[in-house]
Amino acid sequence: MLELAARCIGGLCSRALRFPGGTSLEEMVLANALGRPTPGHRGGRPSGVLMLPVPRAGVLRAVEGRTEAAATPGITGLTITIPLGQRVRPLPEGDRYLGFVFAEGDTQDQVEKTLGVARERLCIVIQ
Repeated sequence: MLELAARCIGGLCSRALRFPGGTSLEEMVLANALGRPTPGHRGGRPSGVLMLPVPRAGVLRAVEGRTEAAATPGITGLTITIPLGQRVRPLPEGDRYLGFVFAEGDTQDQVEKTLGVARERLCIVIQ
């Protein structure tokens, strides 16, 4: 039996992982489960993802500073997944993150700092 709705790691987070030939994490997991060969590991640049938590309960009115955060050197993507005007709650009462910030760099420390700089450029407006 194969679980049909399984996820290796939450939704968009697997975008931070790179495999040879453009293979996705999900393809790697399925190939492994089916006993098929998987591409060997290829050293790449360190990467990371920051899951943006909901800071407090209320209605999401704006996410300011998105352009500035996305322009941070090393940032490869920024996605806000909750539409404006939607009621939000922080975890554990809530059930999702505001969005995700993706980065690459020469070292893991650099990636972590880059994600922190991008987060500082965001202003989450919740009323």
